[in-house]
Amino acid sequence: MGSSAQRSSTLTTNVADLVDASANRPEVSFIGSMPVYVKELIAGGAAGGFAKTAIAPLERTKILLQTRAEFRSLGVGQSLNKVLKNEGFLGFYKGNGASVVRIVPYAALHYMAYERYRCWILDNYSALGSGPHIDLLAGSAAGGTAVLCTYPLDLARTKLAYQVVNTRGNFNYGMKGVHTQISYKGIGDVLSSVYKEGGLRGLYRGVGPTLTGILPYAGLKFYIYEKLKSHVPEEYEKSIGMKLSCGALAGLVGQTFTYPLDVVRRQMQVENLQPSGGVKYKNTMHGLKFIIHNQGWQKLFAGLSINYIKIVPSVAIGFTAYDAMKVWLHITPQQKSQRITAS
Repeated sequence: MGSSAQRSSTLTTNVADLVDASANRPEVSFIGSMPVYVKELIAGGAAGGFAKTAIAPLERTKILLQTRAEFRSLGVGQSLNKVLKNEGFLGFYKGNGASVVRIVPYAALHYMAYERYRCWILDNYSALGSGPHIDLLAGSAAGGTAVLCTYPLDLARTKLAYQVVNTRGNFNYGMKGVHTQISYKGIGDVLSSVYKEGGLRGLYRGVGPTLTGILPYAGLKFYIYEKLKSHVPEEYEKSIGMKLSCGALAGLVGQTFTYPLDVVRRQMQVENLQPSGGVKYKNTMHGLKFIIHNQGWQKLFAGLSINYIKIVPSVAIGFTAYDAMKVWLHITPQQKSQRITAS
């Protein structure tokens, strides 16, 4: 009798525990069953969106410095003041929607492609070794892949950011010979209008200098980052501050070497918005030569200072947001190390 009652009590307890576990299982199992690389892609995409939104005022000002002659003689501070005075606070975020829509899939594709290319190189070309030069090759290929998949969104972002409209009642901004009418109402309007005008080729106008710039930039960024980390003392390897410093320095060096190509890309993207009679670049080299001869070599670095200013906070915000997302998604160092080992 006593034994039977004890068994019954034990069975009841086990059933109760099973029911409680089942009630809590859906959320835990959903997050827990996700592959680690999927969690990291989600975290990276969210971090990219937060970082892009935070530096949107600097990004918009940089595009205006790169593409509009009336901003060429202004500094960063004066440009920011002009946008605020004539378009209000929301003017800083013109084109940011397209930028965020682009950066989320771009960051996900870039990261995933980097991992896949890196594993492919290590598996098929073991003679190359496993140093930072592998990160240079994988990063370059991943950057090109991500650009090709998301370039139309970058085109839309640039066209929206290029538009200068005075929301305070004066449409000429105090500028001469500038087309200030609203050309596009949003991302969808840009993409549909460009496609009607030039088809698929129009959606990829300027992709040449973009690829020419992203291949060395993405590769250099990964290469310099890994190279710098290899010289960090072991006790500081896990330091967020050290990773932040290495990442920021890698971004600064990469941007400096490839920035002129970014200027050519932006100008090619907004050619149809320029005043009539403007020159259309045949290719990247034609754009570089034309800018040097007609606008001066300094124009190739227009907005570079603001690019420097935005890189550091962008990297800082990106790291902070990424770490926060990793905690929320229950990504542990053990899971990460297991993924790397498995790869």
